[in-house]
Amino acid sequence: MTTADYDDVRALWMTISGFGIRALDDSREDVERFIRRNPTTSVVAEMDGKIVGSILCGSDGRQGSLYHVCVAKAYRRHGIGTQMVAYCMRELKKMGINKVSLIAFSSNEGGNAFWQQIGWKKADVNYYEFVLNEKNITQFIGEDADNEDD
Repeated sequence: MTTADYDDVRALWMTISGFGIRALDDSREDVERFIRRNPTTSVVAEMDGKIVGSILCGSDGRQGSLYHVCVAKAYRRHGIGTQMVAYCMRELKKMGINKVSLIAFSSNEGGNAFWQQIGWKKADVNYYEFVLNEKNITQFIGEDADNEDD
């Protein structure tokens, strides 16, 4: 996957049921930054002259992560998703990464069935997130934090 694929990949994302796209992380600039940081690990699948599948894949140096794994509905059940995941796993392994994770929304029945079918195990974890904007950071540290002695 390259940054030039963004428009076609985003168009694909918008067709996927049970998929979560966020303005916060999925803008052109955010995806381009992700690909620059992880230049060899993300992948697209092309058939009939168009992008029919994609995965954003990256690593923090310790663990790999898959984001926005999708295959267009008309192209499912042909091994495309499995091949893309295998590509990502091989690239992560080349980097010395031994573990990969992903998030699948509970409501995404098709996606969850896919992951279980190809042997992935559901982790028993709570997933938390915190949006980094000035308002949230200020609320987190407290408005008077600048005046406190450490």
